[in-house]
Amino acid sequence: MKLKKGFVTYETDGEQLMVAAGPAAKLFHGMIRSNETAAFIVNKLKNETTAEEIAESLCSEYDVDSDTALRDVNSIIDKLRSIGAVDE
Repeated sequence: MKLKKGFVTYETDGEQLMVAAGPAAKLFHGMIRSNETAAFIVNKLKNETTAEEIAESLCSEYDVDSDTALRDVNSIIDKLRSIGAVDE
């Protein structure tokens, strides 16, 4: 899976924002503000990956157990899917 083309992220004032541009803007008309963990997950989705790979990276980066990491990753991915931001 991967972040769908047209969903653009940028950093401002220490937080990550994501908006839809081009054809993706037909799917989503808004802006998403991500906390540090969500931004980490979104950044991993900029390249082809799996939820398990992202969770593994999350465990390496933060002090979190694998079950919690995978649950958090799946939660963020589900939210991104709900706005059409994930290419399966």
